[in-house]
Amino acid sequence: MLKMKSSTLRLLAQTTLLFFWAAMTAWASEPKVSPSNGTNIFAPASTPAKSIADLSVFVLVVTGLIFAVVFTLLLYSVVKFRGRAKDAGREPAQVYGSTQIELAWTIIPILIVVVLFLATARIIHAIQDAQEPADAIQVTAIGHQYWWEFRYPRLGIVTANELHIPVSDPSHPTPTFLQLLSADTDHSFWVPELAGKTDLIPNHPNRMWMDPQRTGIFFGQCAQYCGTQHAKMLLRVSVDTPEDFAAWVRAQQSPAVEDTSAIAGRRVFESNACMNCHAVAGTPADGRFGPDLTHLMSRTTIAAGASKNTHDNLRLWIQDPSAIKPGSLMPSMKLSEADLDAVVTYMETLR
Repeated sequence: MLKMKSSTLRLLAQTTLLFFWAAMTAWASEPKVSPSNGTNIFAPASTPAKSIADLSVFVLVVTGLIFAVVFTLLLYSVVKFRGRAKDAGREPAQVYGSTQIELAWTIIPILIVVVLFLATARIIHAIQDAQEPADAIQVTAIGHQYWWEFRYPRLGIVTANELHIPVSDPSHPTPTFLQLLSADTDHSFWVPELAGKTDLIPNHPNRMWMDPQRTGIFFGQCAQYCGTQHAKMLLRVSVDTPEDFAAWVRAQQSPAVEDTSAIAGRRVFESNACMNCHAVAGTPADGRFGPDLTHLMSRTTIAAGASKNTHDNLRLWIQDPSAIKPGSLMPSMKLSEADLDAVVTYMETLR
């Protein structure tokens, strides 16, 4: 009977080990491409994200094996040493310690922790201490309540909420290195498919990098509670082909379009408090408290991803920001219908 139970236990353990080995092999061999870019940490599209995903799977396999072994031993003990009718009133055999068992449950956990620590330290070192190539794209990301500001110091570009970077060809890597700053409180920059979460702390610059290996739109989020509209502090990363990125750079470096049909809206914009918070290149508007609007209509969303950038949404956003984003720090200017229509028309010329 005991031999049968031992063979059953051995078979269960072998089956469990085989399952986890197959799972780990499948993870290592399958290409990590999601059907649509999103926020799946198990569909990495850059080196930092893949390193983190691989480490996560390794830790899950190790802890899964620990769970399987402990559960198997527990199940075996419950079945083998269960109470029986013939044992009623009898005291079980008393065992006072086992040096071998005590050494095992001390040394094995220490070894497991050391292995996990070394694996984690290796990934942290590889990501945080990576050298920045001379031709890397440099971006300064600044967290505001509740939007993102992106500055390209080498390119002279300032934009908001939608980050554009080139795809990185493995034969000619073009990584993007970001300096992370905060204008007010703690934020956290997280695009799961491109890199790990990194905090933006006032007066404490941080850095991160990514080298996306496929084009597309990748979604991110401020992952640190920063106030009322933290949940709507979204961000989009557009990974472009080298040609598309070059075209985007040229468009962003061009001055704001002068459209005489929208001159009335520009006058309303510049005669109200709008220009105190927002900047439009080539005009007296040079505010820094809100997003740069020079090429507003080149963005697919407004209000830090809270709404699509359409005529009706833009009009509502200017008329009453709280209707789209309650708690937003952008005030309602109480414009007349005529002035509101004029400002919207002017905004729609900023491409």
